[in-house]
This record gives sequence, C-alpha cells and structure tokens, in this order.
Amino acid sequence: MLEDAGDAWHAVSGRSGADRVRVDRLMTARLRETQDSRSAAAALARLQRLSRNYQYLHTECGLIRTTLNALAADLAVPQRQLRQALDEAAELRFTVHEDGSVSFPAATTATLAGDAPTPGGHARGDARLPLDRAPDLSGAPPAVRPLNPNAEKAQALADRIARAVRAAADIDRKYAATLDRLRAAKGLDVTAATLADAARDTAGVRAAAGRHLGDGIPADRSPAELKAWWDGLPEEQRREYLDIAPDLIGGLDGIPAAARDEANRNHLPVLIDELARRGGSEAELAGLRMIQEKLSEPSRVPMFLLGIGEEGNGRAIISYGNPDTSRNVSAYVPGFGTRLDDVDFKDTLKRAKDTAMGARQMDPSSASILWLGYDAPQHVDVMTTENAERGAPAYNRFMAGLEATNQTQAPHVTAIGHSYGSLTVGTAAKQAGGIPGVDDIILLGSPGVGAERAQELGVGRKHVFVGAADNDPVTHLPSKDEYAMGGPAGGFVVRDLYDVGNDDVYFGKDPASKAFGAQRFLVDDGPRMIRDGGGFGAHSQYFTPGEGPGTDQVSADNIAAIVAGRPEKIVREDHR
Repeated sequence: MLEDAGDAWHAVSGRSGADRVRVDRLMTARLRETQDSRSAAAALARLQRLSRNYQYLHTECGLIRTTLNALAADLAVPQRQLRQALDEAAELRFTVHEDGSVSFPAATTATLAGDAPTPGGHARGDARLPLDRAPDLSGAPPAVRPLNPNAEKAQALADRIARAVRAAADIDRKYAATLDRLRAAKGLDVTAATLADAARDTAGVRAAAGRHLGDGIPADRSPAELKAWWDGLPEEQRREYLDIAPDLIGGLDGIPAAARDEANRNHLPVLIDELARRGGSEAELAGLRMIQEKLSEPSRVPMFLLGIGEEGNGRAIISYGNPDTSRNVSAYVPGFGTRLDDVDFKDTLKRAKDTAMGARQMDPSSASILWLGYDAPQHVDVMTTENAERGAPAYNRFMAGLEATNQTQAPHVTAIGHSYGSLTVGTAAKQAGGIPGVDDIILLGSPGVGAERAQELGVGRKHVFVGAADNDPVTHLPSKDEYAMGGPAGGFVVRDLYDVGNDDVYFGKDPASKAFGAQRFLVDDGPRMIRDGGGFGAHSQYFTPGEGPGTDQVSADNIAAIVAGRPEKIVREDHR
C-alpha cells in the first residue's frame, strides 16, 4: 500500500517536472529569443512564476514519494519479524490477540507422581531486551516457574511481537513527523522563501531516509561499473537520488552528465545555505553564488555543472556543451592560484567557454570542461609536485568517467593543462595506463610536466601540443639545480652554466624545446614582464580571443583547432 501511494506521488512529481521543462524550453526560451517588448517581459515573468510552481510541486511530491518508499523499506524489518512470530504461534496452536498477548493451551507434564495436566494461560509481551529490564530489588522470593512447557514459548513469542510492534511504532513516529513538515503554504506564488523551505524539507527527508538512499550506492566501483549501476536503476529510484540525495550522485564519475548536472544544481542552493550558516569562507560563498548566477543566465553554449563542493579551496567542474553527446571533448586543468571565488575564478571559467565556442565554430559537436577537482597550489606549495600528485588520480578517474558516459562512436578527447595545471596533466599522463580516453594533450604556459620527452605522456609526441609565449616568465623558470645555485633572480643568470642545452625548466625539460619533441604552436609573445610593465600578463592570455591587450587570437584559434580534431589548421612555431 505504501509503495502504491509512493508510485502515485511519483507520477505527479514526474508530470510536474516534465511540465516545467516544457515551460522553460518550449515557451520561455522561444519567447526570449523572438520577442523584446514590455508585454514580452511581463509574459516572461509569469512563465518564470509558473516554472517555479512546477519546480516546487515536483520537489515536494518527490519528497513525499521518497519518504513513503523509505518508510516502507524501514518497516519491512519489523514486519518480517512480526510475520515470523505469528507463523510460529500458529504452528504451536497458540492464539495471538489484538494487543499482542499470546494464549497457550493446557498440556500434560511429567511429575514424580506421574503425568499431570497443567492449565493453559496468557503471556503478555515485554518489548525490552532481557538485559534492559530492571532487576527485582524487592526481596520477594522468585515466582514459581510454570509447569506448562508452553508458557515459556508463549512468553518468548509475546516478547518478540512486542519488540516488533515497538520498532514499527518508532519508525512510524519518525516518518510521520517528516511527512507533517511537508506542507505547502496557501496560494500560487512560490517565492524564494518557499524554495528555501523546500530545501529544508529536502534536508529533513534526507535525515529520515538517508540510510535508505546511501546504502545502495557502490561508490567504490570503477566509473564504468557506476555507469552500469545507474543505467540499471528504475527511473523512480534515480529520481530519488537526484531530488533527495543529489550530493551523493553529483560527484560520481561514471554518472551521465545530464544527471550530474541536475544533481549538482539541486545541491548548490543547499551547499550555499549550509556554508553561510556555518560562517564559511566569504570568497568561496561568492564563488558559489557566481556559479549559481551563471547557471541561471541564458548561454549560447549550454552549461553542465558536473561537480561542486567546498573541499579544500573549493571544487567546481563545469562543462560548456554536453560531454556525453559531443564528438570532441576537452578537460582543462587550471594552475597556480586558482580557487573557488567570484573574481579570478570567473576568468578561469571564461577560458573553458572561449575554448568551447572556438571549437564549435569548427565542429558544433564540441564541449569544453573546466576541471577544478583538486587543490591548485596557492603559495610556496607551487614549488613542489605534491598538489599535482594528489590531483592526477582524481583527474584520471574523472576522464575515465567521461570515457564511460560518452555516447559517440569515437570521441576525440583533449587534456589541457595551464601553468601548474600542466604538471598535473603530465603527472596524470605518466600514471599506469595514462589518461583514460585521451587522444591529444595541450600544455600552456608550462613550468615543466615532470617528463623529459613528449612520448612519456602516452599519446605519442605528435599528439602533444605546446603553447609557450616568449614573454611568459613561467615558461623560463630555471631548473631546480639552477634555482638552488642562483636563487629566484640569480637562477636566470646562471642558467647557461648548469643547463648546457638551455632547455630545462623547474619541473623538467622545457615542453617548448626541441629536445622535448612536442608540437609547438604559435602564440602571441605577450607583454614583457618588466620593460612593458606586463607582469604575468603573457602567462594569462593563451585562451582569450580578440584583439588588443590581454588577448591572443592566434593561440585561442590553435587551441580550438586541436580540441575540434583539426590539428592541421594550427599555425606552428619553431622550438626553442
């Protein structure tokens, strides 16, 4: 019965979700694209209100469905215990009464004087376990043990029945309180406060039904196995995870991009609310809110939120374009100083968008991902490989997830590393098996990748591409030996003394050098660090199309050509 009620609420929730999609995609989007007037703006406001109503209805009905399903699952245990006790009582020809007490029949008992009849009786159950029962301190002599052998059996059954009924009552009270909180305010206006209340309702249902949802997730499986697990779930169960426990699903590599996006969009407001309530980092809060705003804005290239979290310096994995349906997919790893905030991270996010837009001009079936799934170095840790070594396995698992979920026959996948991110990509490429599914690697503004030759990266040297601006100081960092001898400034001076080929940088061979053997493509030299007052400007413009300061159209075009699977279109540059 509970499952049937849950199915009915699931049907209402599903219809509401489908209606919201139709409002957003068929009505709102079409109106926004074709009309620009005051009446159109008023109509859009009404459609947005209707969309919020459907969203709220979809969420609340889904919460009721999940609560009922979890209630049914939790009640199954005491129900099974009760049925077993009743079956045993029936076999013994005992009578179980409505109050749970058990009557047992008369019996014949052997005594010293011979067999003697003993009367039947009545046993009342005690839900407490024997060790939980208070000891008898009255000093009265113990009761005479009944001679009827059925009495002990009846008491044991009555106790089991009492414990099963008490367990069911406790479960019922817990879920009744949860269901009681799922009340909608009167009226049709779903405000921000109403949606916040829906988020609290979700948290309440999650607290009650969390074990029911979390126990079934095989989080330790490979991305391919997780993909098979997800595909094998009934639609109703997938909806429960997406609506009630999105944080358990949104970060799982191997779950399809559309599902991860929905889960993370559902979880993002909750994450923001939790972080604000705990007095978390203002910079991180600003970054999360910035992402939330971006997701709500119209975008020429659809955004997919593939990961979000507050771990370390913040986590965000965002794709421009659907990586599951695109023939060309790139995953860009940012470097030094990248963290989840609303200032620098906005520029980092734009790099992925620019890459997607450039690649889609050559092949519309292209997607570009920003992968901040690790802690990029923020301070002196940039001088070590520790962050790259920790990030590389996570990056490879993410790429294995893309390989598992991509639906095209032969996807073309590009790994992109900028600055310290190139070391993370290089470290990932040197792990056993290399980066899963990757065809090409792009290294930009690299201080070295922990390799001496391009072929060490597992894709063949002709598939390793390097962009290195002559005025980018990061690409001229002295090697560790040179740095140790000359210090931060002197290292540049003593370079030729300790690096005969003048082709070593801090983390290995200069990827732009002839000795490394990669394909170097043309980029703008960028402003000189001191003479032009450019600072690190030449290090930050590789992705940015356009004309004028801070842009590099030729580099952006070359990156787009590689990502789109058109490397023959790149403009090449001589090795250093």
